[in-house]
Amino acid sequence: MIFGSIYIAGHRGLVGGAVLRDLKKRGVKNLHYQTAEELDLKNEGAVQRFLSETRPEAVIVAAAKVGGIKANNDYPVDFLLENLRIQNNLISASFDAGVEKLLFLGSSCIFPKFAPQPISEDALLTGSLEPTNEPYAIAKIAGIKLCQAYARQYGANFISVLPTNLYGPGDNFDLEKSHVLPALIRKVHEAKIKNQPEITIWGTGTPRREFLHADDLADALHFLLENYDSPEIVNVGSSEDVTIRELAEIILEVVGYDAKLVFDMTKPNGAPRKLLDTTRLHELGWKPKILLRDGIRQTYEWFLSNFHAT
Repeated sequence: MIFGSIYIAGHRGLVGGAVLRDLKKRGVKNLHYQTAEELDLKNEGAVQRFLSETRPEAVIVAAAKVGGIKANNDYPVDFLLENLRIQNNLISASFDAGVEKLLFLGSSCIFPKFAPQPISEDALLTGSLEPTNEPYAIAKIAGIKLCQAYARQYGANFISVLPTNLYGPGDNFDLEKSHVLPALIRKVHEAKIKNQPEITIWGTGTPRREFLHADDLADALHFLLENYDSPEIVNVGSSEDVTIRELAEIILEVVGYDAKLVFDMTKPNGAPRKLLDTTRLHELGWKPKILLRDGIRQTYEWFLSNFHAT
């Protein structure tokens, strides 16, 4: 099904921005998006009014409060409560407004900490979560279950997609709140500018992480929006992972700087490995196109052009 009227919730974020760029390139004319100042997604009445007035054919829920290990550790109430409010409002109001299809963005962090690798969709709720991001994960699981409940009870075409770790233009480079890849780009860049001989990284450097460029995710979301109608969750990833040490070494090479990597083992590692099983998506006919090194290079170029705004 091709949708001509689409609302993107969270268009200023990493994912939402990539989705907006992608849909504009595809020539979708009737795109709806609002800033946080224009529409408070935590306000149930405001969300209901907006969707009842605009009545988009499809809704992409890319809005969420997100952050790395430190932010999740420091603000568990915010990550749980704000995400529950945002997604509950968007999902319920979309149904009330007669939205034909809704795509909800989950996260790979919803899977058990020690899930068998690579992680299949069936691993959901089979074990304990990683404690450092449990509040965020619980909120996302609730969003998935709400979409599935609407599908089961009312036949709503509400689907849920689980992307792996994302990066790309528009990422958050705030060292207090960012994820590991943009944080490392900024750390290495600043070490280069200040000619620092060492760069300190949280943990042991041994955890393995999978990364997907946001533009690849946007392409996958468009594919699923038009070709997938099941309430069963779908993983989206690159099918390859690297250690945090290897990631740092790639970033050093891209930035063009040689420094010693020092690992602070008093800091948490997070889950030992998170690699998604993307068999379901591959069998549907979609695969990523952007290689990690190329994507990091593109992201660093964006960072250099927008550094003063980060």
